[in-house]
Amino acid sequence: MNIKLLYFGRPRERLNISSETPEVPDNIATLGELLDWLRQRGGLWTQELAENRVRCALNQEMSKPDAPVRDGDEVAIFSPISGG
Repeated sequence: MNIKLLYFGRPRERLNISSETPEVPDNIATLGELLDWLRQRGGLWTQELAENRVRCALNQEMSKPDAPVRDGDEVAIFSPISGG
């Protein structure tokens, strides 16, 4: 499944990426599982996407880790405190 990922704030700066649309395994069912999958990239990904370091919006609505993700969704990943 394809999910559009947008990165803001510290994750964007530290991971040096603003967006991507990776092919996500079909067994990923929740936002928390998606973040776990991204952390498996290792290194800075594990550190910067730690649960206490990021917040997420699913289709432009703040969401918790148990929110279901589906093909075509948009997930924004950002630091808990973002200027704006």
